[in-house]
Amino acid sequence: MKIAELINWWENWANPAWQESWDNCGWQIEPGILDAPARVLICLTPTLAVMQEAIALRNQGITINLIFAHHPLIFSPLKSIRSGNPISEMVRLAFTHQIGVYTAHTNFDQVNDGTADVLAQILELKEVTPITLTQDGLGYGRVGNLSPSLSLQELLSQIKTRLSPPDLIFSPSVDLLQNISRVAVLGGSGASYISAVVKTGAQVYLTSDCKFHQFQEARDRNLILIDAGHYATERPACDRLVQKFHNLGVEWVKLSEKDEDFRWFYGV
Repeated sequence: MKIAELINWWENWANPAWQESWDNCGWQIEPGILDAPARVLICLTPTLAVMQEAIALRNQGITINLIFAHHPLIFSPLKSIRSGNPISEMVRLAFTHQIGVYTAHTNFDQVNDGTADVLAQILELKEVTPITLTQDGLGYGRVGNLSPSLSLQELLSQIKTRLSPPDLIFSPSVDLLQNISRVAVLGGSGASYISAVVKTGAQVYLTSDCKFHQFQEARDRNLILIDAGHYATERPACDRLVQKFHNLGVEWVKLSEKDEDFRWFYGV
């Protein structure tokens, strides 16, 4: 499968036109590789470490030519390309080694089997629907039912085991033995959806990047907020993409080993 064919399939499935106005989905760097057979390294965040990993694989004889990422490399318009700047270095290496960088962000968040659906599937939620609809039955986040229901303690344990977050933060003054049957999930920064989650009747909301007063808001609205970290809630969707690309017939595809969680916890 050529890179152009892979990207055409992707954009028919998760249209970049669905992205938010502040987002930057699609090609970040395309150094003239569209007609090449796709050999893909998938990651959450396109960093110099991931680019160096791709170059190292090329030096081993595996001609990686595409880094497919969830997070955009370029969010704001660049004012200059100068040596010593990480994005500039990514551009230089991309053209030198013929490695493109493509991003699927808020368009991938909305689609069926996207970032939110993967989280819902990991927790084995049933009767799943979006937290908020966007178009054509798609939307952000997912809410569904646990069958059988779990205690909060059991749910937290499952999240810890299945997502492997470095730490879990959750609402204060909760009963760990209380019965949980309805859960909402949204990978990445989802605290702005607290009001929408409350309307779904969810008892628990799993997301990340929550601020101090957002935990207060959730507690005051009788919603148990769980923050498992940005990386842990979105990386599983990248793993799913490896399977999806394999099934499409991509000749070589692998999950990056140098993709990073930028938060470490001392003493954990």
